[in-house]
Amino acid sequence: MRKITASAAIALASLSAPVMAPAYPIDCAILLCLAGGFPSSAECTASKVEMIRRITPFPIEPPLQLWNCPMTIPASLVAELALPTPDIGLDGLTPDVRAFRDGIEIYHISQYRRWQSDGDVNVIDNTSKGVYGADGRFSWVPSSYERGPAWLAEISGGRTISVQTCTRDSGGDNETCISWATHTENRAGNGFGSLRGVAIRTRDHEGKYTTEFARY
Repeated sequence: MRKITASAAIALASLSAPVMAPAYPIDCAILLCLAGGFPSSAECTASKVEMIRRITPFPIEPPLQLWNCPMTIPASLVAELALPTPDIGLDGLTPDVRAFRDGIEIYHISQYRRWQSDGDVNVIDNTSKGVYGADGRFSWVPSSYERGPAWLAEISGGRTISVQTCTRDSGGDNETCISWATHTENRAGNGFGSLRGVAIRTRDHEGKYTTEFARY
């Protein structure tokens, strides 16, 4: 496994001692393997399989559940190794460990559909984003596939396009554009169609990304 930050390794020191599988909490292994970019090993393969299982409907579970991973450093060990007092937040995590957790991006696209009828374009976009709060709790917040990050379209087989919109003169039927604005939008397939699934992207300690999409 590739090297990760020292504080993350110390926080998960319980995994460094020889143990008989599966004696370690799976979430400790998911964290370490995620930070290392899920290198090829039996432990990291099992960790990735478990993470994907959690986001495969239904129900959709938090991909990383650090409340199941004991990361408390004994005071005696801190004193013996002359370690600095860890900067622990409300979620019980150090900033380094929290950065790996918060680097997880997960979107549940419960229904996305874009179709044309009588010359009009219709869109249904029921998408939620999973987030971890300051206290470590996982929750879903309203989001959008169409206005989401470009990697959502890439991982789901869609595409990202540039769209121009104009602010029109408020004078009745006057079609004059006062100003133009450009933004990007995701499209499923060739621009029209439907999509359902869960997309996840993780970031390792080198800033490299791993993406997965569970379609249903």
